[in-house]
Amino acid sequence: MDVDTRLLRYFTAVAEEGSLTGAAQKLFVSQPSLTKQIRRLENNLGVPLFARSRSGMVLTEAGRELAARVPALLEGWDEAVEATGRAARVLRLGFLDAGAVGAVHEVIAEFRQAQPEWRVELRQFDWSDASAGLARGEVDAAVVRLPFPEQEGLNVRELFAEERGVLMPARHPLANSGTVEFRELWDEPFVAAGAETGAWREHWLAAQEREGHPVRVGAVTSRPDEWLGAVAAGCVALAPASTARFYSHPNVVFRPVRGVSPSRVGLARPKGRTREAALDELLEAIARRLSRS
Repeated sequence: MDVDTRLLRYFTAVAEEGSLTGAAQKLFVSQPSLTKQIRRLENNLGVPLFARSRSGMVLTEAGRELAARVPALLEGWDEAVEATGRAARVLRLGFLDAGAVGAVHEVIAEFRQAQPEWRVELRQFDWSDASAGLARGEVDAAVVRLPFPEQEGLNVRELFAEERGVLMPARHPLANSGTVEFRELWDEPFVAAGAETGAWREHWLAAQEREGHPVRVGAVTSRPDEWLGAVAAGCVALAPASTARFYSHPNVVFRPVRGVSPSRVGLARPKGRTREAALDELLEAIARRLSRS
């Protein structure tokens, strides 16, 4: 039987916290999404792992057996992935959008010249995995936008912040404005990431900056092409300022927005992993370049 390691990490968080609420906060995911994933794991295994009550989540006998073995299993998997990368002399760097990585391509080119025995792979992930591959152990490090699910379990170094603006249809009444007030957009249909992305979705809907005004979701997408298409079809979307440089659509315009906090970009890597000198060197060079970009 194949089980997604993310499900095991979710299970561990619930077991440690003793509640779905606490685990969801720790993982930066929504509680309904976490509940769905725990049920998925139970369905895969064919046994209940928790006894649910008003006071919290209590491990069943089967759950206790699993909880005793999962930490070693996950640690062994992480070590195996890391060792495989070292043996192949491959450094894998995840990212979500071109605006966040900026000058990273130049840094990688310089690194390859200095250490030609190493291969560096840039891997782009869609927004259903806002950790850019780290949550599943698919990369060694990632350039990420904060906050994102499972952030607490990683080493995250914040590098820079950039203003957020809004993407809107070129025919929108505010399309010719110099700067748009966020409150003017509160009743617009917004493009959102999937509910499983938790705090990531909330940040890009600016849910905490609406003074209690409800969010109207007009479309749910996970990739830039879908995102731009949904805006061209009549939705709006908050986006980092770099979007105007890296993404374009003939029927979409970008405008600055007043009244929302900036987007923060960070460099993340797993905690407790064996240090690799080549990776340390590459990440330090990336951090220096992005911090002054």
